[in-house]
Amino acid sequence: MERTLCLIKPDAVQRGLMGAVVSRVERKGLQIVGLRMLKASRELAAIHYAEHQGKAFYPKLIDYITSGPIVALCVQGHRAVSVLRAIVGKTDPAEAVSGTIRGDFGMCKGRNVIHASDSVDAAKREIELYFGQDELIDFDWTIYEWVYRED
Repeated sequence: MERTLCLIKPDAVQRGLMGAVVSRVERKGLQIVGLRMLKASRELAAIHYAEHQGKAFYPKLIDYITSGPIVALCVQGHRAVSVLRAIVGKTDPAEAVSGTIRGDFGMCKGRNVIHASDSVDAAKREIELYFGQDELIDFDWTIYEWVYRED
């Protein structure tokens, strides 16, 4: 099973969209194996978004992600990275199709509701930023056989 990170960003928390986002993740068939609410420090944000350092939008990105509480989810499933990114939608909500999280709830790129890791390697790195190994729970998911079947 592949794992990935999902962050429910401050705008979504403030708008009361946490349940809607978690519901979409679960309804898709991804298993939540870690969940925590936190206020990201500037140091954590700088490490998470290091690849964007030096870009014009970087200071605003750091200000935004540290502006209020976020919810971090570690989710797992078959092709979890690509599946989560598909239900999240394009970075710019104006370009995200209806039915995706950003397409349904986002209005602008600067307040786009959710983060999803963009690769398996990024997911591993990002999960380690937000969760200790003792915070991720492996458990038998009784609906597994009803969600996944490779014929």
